[in-house]
Amino acid sequence: MSQVFIVGQSELPGKVRVGRDEVLDWVFVVLPGVSAEIPLEIDIDGPGAEVSLAGLYLCGGDERVQFDVAVRHNAGDSHSRQFFNGIAGGRSRAAFHGRILVRPDAQRIRAFQENHNILLSEEARVETTPQLEIYADDVECSHGATTGFLNQEEQFYMRSRGIPESEARVLQMISFLSPVLARVSDPAERERLSREVEAAVRSL
Repeated sequence: MSQVFIVGQSELPGKVRVGRDEVLDWVFVVLPGVSAEIPLEIDIDGPGAEVSLAGLYLCGGDERVQFDVAVRHNAGDSHSRQFFNGIAGGRSRAAFHGRILVRPDAQRIRAFQENHNILLSEEARVETTPQLEIYADDVECSHGATTGFLNQEEQFYMRSRGIPESEARVLQMISFLSPVLARVSDPAERERLSREVEAAVRSL
């Protein structure tokens, strides 16, 4: 089951159960001007199940965006991946709270969680709390988070080759978000979203 959710336009899923050999592939997009709390609860109840959650959020003013993601591996031989990237500017506030739970009998699990953020202003704030709660032995799990500003060395490199500073910043942000967009499975939808995201980046 593959689906793209445009927060503020699409009905959000909330809770879902994923059974034996089922595949869930969701991408979430939050564009500038949207404030929202996005709670997601995924119960993986069957072996062979695969869950991929990805998202991007762009905040340029005073938006408030919060993802609360809980993935529970209740059955062994299942996989999950969470990958969320965000950009926060102005006086916006963004948060990512992610949790992976592996039950005692859920062996041979592969579960990964990443959240990366770019700050465009000193007033913007990002809170990120990735968590692992593992009660099984035969697992491969990891989590990580980063928050920082745009890379000045990359900007200098592009400017030294004739790219204006404003365009260099746009290119950096688009490159940062492109791994999330790459997870949109439908080529036409991916192209449409890429155009929307580029226009949104240029408005920040």
